[in-house]
Amino acid sequence: MSVIDLRSDTVTLPTDEMRKAIANATLGDDVSGEDPTVNKLEKKAADLTGKEAALLVSSGTQGNLIAILANCQNGDEIIVGENAHIFWNESAGAAALGGVQTHLVKNQPQGALNPSEVSGAIRPKGNPHFPPTSLICLENTQNISNGGV
Repeated sequence: MSVIDLRSDTVTLPTDEMRKAIANATLGDDVSGEDPTVNKLEKKAADLTGKEAALLVSSGTQGNLIAILANCQNGDEIIVGENAHIFWNESAGAAALGGVQTHLVKNQPQGALNPSEVSGAIRPKGNPHFPPTSLICLENTQNISNGGV
């Protein structure tokens, strides 16, 4: 039986076929929308998710930060699992760049969050004593939980 290591994208290596595809890819200026490979990938991702558009970013950390900043305002709060990559491995980017604090909820053994605990952690807007919850961030796969899905 073969094992697929899902701990992190950083433990993966490209196959020979992938290396050839990379070497032979048609390139262009992605900022100007002239990179056909990026355009094709973004279109495929948008189509797969049923969205109008998609954006290729250079890392999962960057993608997480973009999602947080797009959905939260300075002084808001996000709910994440206590083992979340956002909390442990992203240099407090949400707080440093967006003024967004993390509210930790206990992870279950395989990394999932208990829906009732998440529901109980949500804080409404309007109370001057705590930040409102604006986003719940779910991780898949669970990096610190050894790749649990």
